[in-house]
Amino acid sequence: MRGEVIGKPVEITCLGHATFRFTTPESKVVLVDPWTYGNPLCPQEAKDVGEVDLILITHGHHDHLGDVFTIARRGAPKIIAVAELGNWLRSRGLKGLRTMNVGGIVNIEGVRITMTPAEHSSSVDDDPGAYVGVAAGYVLQFSNGSRIYHAGDTAAFPGMELIHEVYQPDLALLPMGDQHTMGPAEAAVATRLLKVGQVVPMHYGITPGSRGAPAAFRQALDAIGLRDVEMIEMSPGQSLAWGGA
Repeated sequence: MRGEVIGKPVEITCLGHATFRFTTPESKVVLVDPWTYGNPLCPQEAKDVGEVDLILITHGHHDHLGDVFTIARRGAPKIIAVAELGNWLRSRGLKGLRTMNVGGIVNIEGVRITMTPAEHSSSVDDDPGAYVGVAAGYVLQFSNGSRIYHAGDTAAFPGMELIHEVYQPDLALLPMGDQHTMGPAEAAVATRLLKVGQVVPMHYGITPGSRGAPAAFRQALDAIGLRDVEMIEMSPGQSLAWGGA
């Protein structure tokens, strides 16, 4: 990788719920879980994400897959999904697909992408009888050395210790809205399994009663002795620079 970009940070932008945009040190745009137009938490001015270079999809539920066809019409993005979901999307005319499976690693647009397990279901609302594989998460390693774990939708599971051991993410984006994912107390246990020092809460604010998830997560971290873990609460539309010199 070119030396002049090694020290640049990754720009992380929260677009609400579990949708995040990453701008790499090489200025490539990576979108995880493309749900903006139908996303009630995504700011109006951020719904049109423009051209992206790479789209990663964690699973088939509408609040993660939702706007992939619309967003993919702009430019010619590469699209990553688990094999069965990728084949379903390809059968609906989506171009640029590259499928992978849990444990697999690919290098695209200067990003080393690992697909990780997730304890969750996966289905497509528009085709409920279709088998679209399993839900997944991703560890993204960038040229500045940053390793960011987007857990997708999941409960805490013992394999998170393996994610720490093998991939050692320095930042985790963890769902904690309860009902359809783990809640704040379980997310605190996931943090302990992952041994990460910084966590961005996600996937809350739509499920009734979930707006207080970050505060409850902070309390749960403190209760299990993880007072040194930094919780980074991002508002939809907010960006932060991560890693680099």
